[in-house]
Formats: sequence, C-alpha cells, structure tokens
Amino acid sequence: LLLGVLGAPVLGDPGPLEDVVIDRYYIPKICLREAQMGDFIRYHYNGTFKDGKKFDSSYDRGATVAGVVGVGRLITGMDRGLQGMCVNERRHLIVPPHLGYGSIGVAGLIPPDATLYFDVVMLDIWNKNDKLQITTLSKPERCNRTVENSDFVRYHYNGTLLDGTPFDSSYSKDSTYDTYVGTGWLIKGMDQGLLGMCAGEKRSIIIPPFLAYGEKGYGTVIPPQASLVFSVLLVDFHNPKDGVFLEHLEVPESCKRRAVTGDFVRYHYNGTLMDGTLFDSSYSRNQTYNTYIGKGYIIPGMDQGLQGVCMGEHRRVVIPPHLAYGENGAGDKIPGSAVLIFDVHVIDFHNPADPVEIETVFRPEGCNVTTRNRDFVRYHYNCSLLDGTRLFSSHDYEKPQEVTLGANKVIEGLNSGLLDMCTGERRVLIVPPHLGHGESGARGVPGSAVLRFEVELISMEEGVPEGYLFIWHGEPPASLYEQMDLNKDGGIPAEEFSTFIKTQVAEGKGRLMPSSDPEKVIADMFQNQDRNQDGKITPDELKLKSDEDQEKIHEEL
Repeated sequence: LLLGVLGAPVLGDPGPLEDVVIDRYYIPKICLREAQMGDFIRYHYNGTFKDGKKFDSSYDRGATVAGVVGVGRLITGMDRGLQGMCVNERRHLIVPPHLGYGSIGVAGLIPPDATLYFDVVMLDIWNKNDKLQITTLSKPERCNRTVENSDFVRYHYNGTLLDGTPFDSSYSKDSTYDTYVGTGWLIKGMDQGLLGMCAGEKRSIIIPPFLAYGEKGYGTVIPPQASLVFSVLLVDFHNPKDGVFLEHLEVPESCKRRAVTGDFVRYHYNGTLMDGTLFDSSYSRNQTYNTYIGKGYIIPGMDQGLQGVCMGEHRRVVIPPHLAYGENGAGDKIPGSAVLIFDVHVIDFHNPADPVEIETVFRPEGCNVTTRNRDFVRYHYNCSLLDGTRLFSSHDYEKPQEVTLGANKVIEGLNSGLLDMCTGERRVLIVPPHLGHGESGARGVPGSAVLRFEVELISMEEGVPEGYLFIWHGEPPASLYEQMDLNKDGGIPAEEFSTFIKTQVAEGKGRLMPSSDPEKVIADMFQNQDRNQDGKITPDELKLKSDEDQEKIHEEL
C-alpha cells in the first residue's frame, strides 16, 4: 500500500492523483493498536470538495460511522486511507475520483470525476477475534481470596469509550456499583473482567463491543459497536454462602478458658471496611465495648466471631453483610452490602455465675489457723485489670491494708478470697465484676471489669461475732457491776470502765473486737452502756449483749 504524504503546495494543486493522499496531522503519543484490514472501526468525518463545500458529515447526523475496513464496504480511497490509523488519530485524506465515486458520482450529491476531501478522526478499533484486555494497575500485598462466579461485588468505576469519552462513573453518584458476578446481571465483558480480582485491586478492563452492548449500543451515551474501557476499583466482595472468617493475630500462651455463649465480654476494636476505611473504633472513645455474646445483643457475625476467644487475644473477624448490616447498611459510614472487618483485642470476660477464682501461690507449712469472717486481718495487695493495667497497690502506702472480714468493708470477691488463709500465705484472686465493682465500676475501675488481686496475709486476729465489741472467753463474773465499780462509789465512769476491760483482756478472760484502735472500741462500748449519756454507768444501765438480745426476742414474741 502506497501512502503518499505531500507538502502544502502540492495539497493546494495536486493535479491528477494515482492514490490516496494522507496527511496524519495529529498522531496520539500512545498508539496501542492500528486499524488493519478486517478490523471493525468507528469514526467521525467531514467530507468536502476542493472548494471547501461540504457534501457529507457524520457530525451533522449526530452519529459515528461504524464498519469493517479493507474489505470493500467503503469507497476504495476511504478503505485505504483509514488503514494504519490509531484511536484518536486525525487525518486529512484526498481521494481521487477513480478511488471515490468515479465518472458516475452520486446523483444530486457528488458530481462525476470529483476529488473528495475527508477530515477523519478514529474513535474505535476492534476485531471479532479480540479478547478482553485486562491490565492490573495496583494490587494489595495481601490477597487471601479473589472474585469467583456467584460472588457479590461492590466496586467503583470510571467508564469511557476507547477514545477517552466518559459515559458513566460510580464516583459521580457517590456510591459503589453492587451486583453479582457471573449470573448475567452484567455485560459479559465485565462479568469476565472482575473474576480473579482482590479487594482493593485496581484494573483497566477494555471490552470489545460483542462483549458489551454490541450493535445496539446503550441509550445516547454508548454508540453501537463501541469498545468500552473501565477503570475499576474493587471495594469488597463476598458470597451469600460465606460464614464468618477468623484470623488469630495473637493468642496468649496461657489460655485457661475460652469465651462461650452467655459470657460477658469487654473488648476494644477497630472496625474497617474491606478497603481499609475506618468506620468505628472503641479506642477513639477510650472505652471498651461491653456485651454478652451469643444472645443477639450484637450483630450475628460478631456473636459468632467472639466465640472461643481467650483473655488478651487479638483476633480479626471478617463478617459478610448477611451477618452484619445487610443490604441497608448502618448510618452514613457503613454502606449497604458491606463486608466488615473487626480487629479485636479481648480485655476480659466472665459469666454471671462465676465464683472467685483462687490460686494459692505459697502456703506455709504447719498452717493450723486460718482466717474466718469477723477476723481482723492485715494484708498487702496489688490490684490490676486482666490486661495488666495496674490499678491499686497497698505497697504505695506505709502499712498494709487492715479490715475486718465479713463486715462489708471490702468488695465481696476480695473478702471471699481472704478467707481460709494462713498468715504468710500468698494468693492470686480473679474477681468477676458481680463480686467486684459491678457494671458501674468505681473510681479508677472500669464498669464490668474483672479484677486480678495478688494478696499476701501479713497477720490476723481472731474476731468476735457480728454486733459484739467484746466477748468473754468463759462465763462473765457473777457480780460484774461490783467488780467493774473499782472505787465502789455506785457509778462507773469511762476511766474505770476502760481500766476494767483492759484488765480482762490482759488476763485472757475476754477479747475486744480486733481493730487498729482499741481505745475507740472501748469508748464505743462505754457509750453503748451509758444509756442516758451522763458520763457514768449505773447498775440499771449495765447489760450484757446476750441479755439485750434475749430481751429483744421476748419483745418480738
């Protein structure tokens, strides 16, 4: 094929021409393909005579011309002049009469022996043997799964014709395109082009017309026989048969217990879409998410995803939309049909039926005396959350903690954990919140937190029954008042009372309620007996606790 390229003076007066004159006055920098004999092409043109008078124009008709090049369906000059063109290339063609309409012309339109001038822009080239052209533009480093037939995909796209003319974009609608793959809901080329994609992958997909909208085109935006170019970003995908996918990121070496249905779990999480977009985070609120699992209080996928977790475990939970927020999504941050990814850190969990868990770290040999309720104990402790967060410690103070067991002075779980201990014994206590500070927590203690105590019993003093400040080791003296009235003046002031009680304790005849302040215990005893508060106890006022209790029984009867 001879392609004559002539200079400007010759174009002005070419004289008799033997072949088509071609002026490639615009050639795109990138030319992926040139029109070859047998290719289908689509182009626009203006046709004029030498004097510039227009005889035809595809622009005036508002439709491009589509046909096969090089097989005789066009005038010979156009057939030759279009071959070798790139998409978006522009050419001036001069077609001599014998390669145009010859000595006959076209009645009323083109006179005989007319030289024709065409200004052509190539818009599309394809061939019936073409296949889908897929170019991966970017791909995530991690890709555990790729799109298969029957998967439901969510993707963004820009759609253009082969010459770059845009015809549609999901970005302009501010919404992904959501559909099933391989079920006939998409054009064939897109059905094929999405297969094998990873979430987060970007592709360029060039689809020939016979895998797109073919001879009919689509509306006013996609002409007949148009090749389509899609730039696709796959946001996420799933299959309706998918279950929850778990990835164990970090599991503690020691996992004595795993969460089951009915347990109350406290956990931190980051929630993202499959493309990495963060939609929620407990860390941003500086507060764990607290809930029962397996009871429908949370989305089904998370209910399943938290089953079997260990305390301290880091776990990734991937939840398909039918186990999350479905087709409707949630709010303005979770789109419809979105796959959700939760990176979870389990802080602790418990069951409302849990007792205090006691682990004896050290117990002295020959331990015969152990603590009971009403005993007065001194102990050291360290208190922390199960994730190791330190809360309180008696070592921060000058002396050990002191308390009377069973007097509701410490949380129930700690009280239970201090019972039956020997002096010098060390224990680790795991206290569930219903035996600790409950749902509300306390100053420095989060709500519903499981607490860990390391305790060491320093000393213990035998206690007295509830309601008593002093008990006799045997029978009390028969003439108690006379013995207590040391100066025999018929009245017992505070000094005499205190002296008498201290003497009984010193001689082992009785004992005071254990306390860090015995003087206050004796003062309380005196105040209880000095019923008219005149500063002395009379014979009528002095009564044993046991006698007082008996009188109350008679009164009730």
